[in-house]
Amino acid sequence: MNYPTTKLPKVGTTIFTVMSQMAAEYKAINLSQGFPDFDGPKQLLDAVGQYIAQGANQYAPMTGVPALREEIAKKVAMLYGNTVSPETEVTVTSGATEALFAAIAAVVRRDDEVIVFDPAYDSYEPAIELNGGVAVHLQLQPPAFHIDWQQLKDAITPKTRMIIINTPHNPTGSILSAEDLAQLAELVRDTDILLLGDEVYEHIVFDGHQHHSLLSHPELYQRSFVVSSFGKTYHTTGWKVGYCVAPAALSVELRKVHQYLTFSTSTPMQLALADIMREQPSHYQALPAFYQHKRDLFNTLIAPGKFTFTAAPGTYFQLVDYSNISDMNDIDFCQWLIKEVGVAAIPVSVFCNTPPHMRLIRFCFAKGDETLKSAAARIVAI
Repeated sequence: MNYPTTKLPKVGTTIFTVMSQMAAEYKAINLSQGFPDFDGPKQLLDAVGQYIAQGANQYAPMTGVPALREEIAKKVAMLYGNTVSPETEVTVTSGATEALFAAIAAVVRRDDEVIVFDPAYDSYEPAIELNGGVAVHLQLQPPAFHIDWQQLKDAITPKTRMIIINTPHNPTGSILSAEDLAQLAELVRDTDILLLGDEVYEHIVFDGHQHHSLLSHPELYQRSFVVSSFGKTYHTTGWKVGYCVAPAALSVELRKVHQYLTFSTSTPMQLALADIMREQPSHYQALPAFYQHKRDLFNTLIAPGKFTFTAAPGTYFQLVDYSNISDMNDIDFCQWLIKEVGVAAIPVSVFCNTPPHMRLIRFCFAKGDETLKSAAARIVAI
């Protein structure tokens, strides 16, 4: 039979899967894919088992367990000064990736333009294209990877439907300032442009900096879907539990997609997350210091080697420049690094539509200290 032509001709197996498979094959230390090699809080893990034993094993409400939505709304009010309704503005999803897809699918129509900033997380463009939209790529320039506001202004057209904002930014670690949000507000004011805020690393910001969320800016929030991840916050990426906070009118549209995409998300995990948010808010409050220790440990250990870098302001990723080591492109270099050095990383060019001239790779430091020490010992021996 003749199979239909692919709807995603540019999409293959993700680089994260490729590098993790190579790391396993060559027994390399895996600092590529963005997941911790340690578990979340014992209280959280135990609570899931308790809820399973108590019979909380059927469908959760489509929008999320009420107790969890209430805790999310409380956190948004406490951290960002924004009073949102847990009933009409908070939706629990099966991971942040589902929330991102649902937001795009809810509002992007054929030939709508969606502006993304490269290096961009790899799920954005496929979601845009599957829904008939066109991804407009703006390249963030190393080493700071800050938004060029004039470039963004010039890229906005009558077809611009959405701008995707990722802060803290994966893979570069850059963060937006309050001044950046003001610039963004100035650009979209008096337009119908919507914003999609990918803020899954909201609690992982370093050196005393503050996370400036779209939720914290009243004017921007009125046109925003803001997405976060329990997997990143509670070291449970395999649970795939995330959420989206958006004004009621936008949440209605997101939920129309969500209910036919996954319908609902794991019930016992939602109940356990509600408990730990209520009983142990110190967990996410301590994340900046927790991960800054790991960033500083890793960077201190690799500093004597040949990589050059500037410490990441946020996320649990560190970019390094390998120009002093090789002239290979970054994909080939990452393959060499796995085979010959025994450490897996991610090439940054795969996040770019048209990569600028750079020799950058991304290490994940969301690992145990001993893992980071072992990896660093191999890296400095290059």
